[in-house]
Amino acid sequence: MAMKLRLARGGSKKRPFYRIVAADSRMPRDGRFIEKLGTYNPLLPKDSEDRVKIDIDRCKHWLDQGAQPTDRVARFLEAAGVVEKKERSNPKKGEPGKAAKDRAEAKAAKEAAAAEAAAAPAEAPAEEAAAEETAE
Repeated sequence: MAMKLRLARGGSKKRPFYRIVAADSRMPRDGRFIEKLGTYNPLLPKDSEDRVKIDIDRCKHWLDQGAQPTDRVARFLEAAGVVEKKERSNPKKGEPGKAAKDRAEAKAAKEAAAAEAAAAPAEAPAEEAAAEETAE
């Protein structure tokens, strides 16, 4: 049986509340689980001590039995010092999406056109004045 330490959602609509559970990986997210290991309330402030509550001893027990934590639960366990921190690489994290890139290009083109339009009339009278002086 493949065991997972994962989050099971509870709470009402738009008010999430999660139980940290040990469950068979084949069971549904909010379905049957073996043991409740803690809670996670994302609506509380990040510095609140009630935001994440975990029974560390039971988590260690399940990890020793071969249970695999999900990414979010692994982060909670890293913060608690149970699991060593894993190296994460997401090079595209800070990169804007396609629509944002298109907006930035359009804005840059618009600003360049405005700068050319502003510079062109300023140069044209100077050239005309120079042409008139040479004509006289």
